[in-house]
Amino acid sequence: MPQKILVIEDEPTLARLLSYNLTQEGYETKVVDHGSDGLQAALQHQFDLIVLDIMLPGMNGFEILSKLRQKGNKTPVIILTARNAEEEVVQGLKYGADDYITKPFGVAELLARVSAVLRRTTADDGLQDKPGSGEKVITAGDLHIYPEKYEVLLGGESIPLRPKEFEVLLYLVQRPGVVVTRDDLMNIVWGFDYIGGQRTVDVHVSSLRKKLEMNQQSVQIESIRGVGYKLVASTGKKG
Repeated sequence: MPQKILVIEDEPTLARLLSYNLTQEGYETKVVDHGSDGLQAALQHQFDLIVLDIMLPGMNGFEILSKLRQKGNKTPVIILTARNAEEEVVQGLKYGADDYITKPFGVAELLARVSAVLRRTTADDGLQDKPGSGEKVITAGDLHIYPEKYEVLLGGESIPLRPKEFEVLLYLVQRPGVVVTRDDLMNIVWGFDYIGGQRTVDVHVSSLRKKLEMNQQSVQIESIRGVGYKLVASTGKKG
């Protein structure tokens, strides 16, 4: 069956361009031109990917993305942003976007990014669907990671992470105290063919760090200026 893509875009010409080229590539598309209707469609139907414009009538793209993630919807999202709008990219990634395309863009870039995100998501799903073989757990101080369940406990409390945040944490925790470069994280977590830049890594690490360090100091991700990151864990909270 063809993979299904929801396009939430209110500019008619761009919406037709997106729908036509995605359909020609073999995807099944649904186009919605209103923010609230787009959110409803995303929640009521199963899609493999959402292409989401930021500026929409009724409800903007950030609101849609935020509400989707709050409701536990993990459908990968590519946001459409204006040229030179880095703040939109950063905000979108913080809300849970998987990638972004800067307007205006070429058809080749669009199809490449869609393919890359879908390929990564399929790989993630394959990992999550593997049957558990006992309770495999990786620990670092008060941190307990269950790779087969995509579950993280810190001090006995569950820490909700997005898929890429989980993969970043898993890679770091397997190398405690070792500096991991941004390039390493980019290649291992996003893949060698990922089109985005290192800013994506920084945004995900920043979000992950905030979730881990909230109300505790036993597990921290330290920034090594100009190089990358390392995970430092102790056996208990610092006084």
